[in-house]
Amino acid sequence: MPIYTYKCEQCGAKYEIFHKVREDERAIVCPNCNSTAYRKVMSTTGFLSQGSSSEMSSSCDFGGCCGGSCSLN
Repeated sequence: MPIYTYKCEQCGAKYEIFHKVREDERAIVCPNCNSTAYRKVMSTTGFLSQGSSSEMSSSCDFGGCCGGSCSLN
């Protein structure tokens, strides 16, 4: 299940909730003040890699942007 980050419109607390993509969001309640007024916050994604950079595969191995085919190279 994805993790969604919310910010309470009443008290400003940020909190994360695990729920299905199509789950009803009307049941979301701030754990700090019990308000149902919230907004979704854009959260960053990350990953943990193990090993040295010389052992890591390039993004080309995983179908990523490589070989100058996008503006990231």
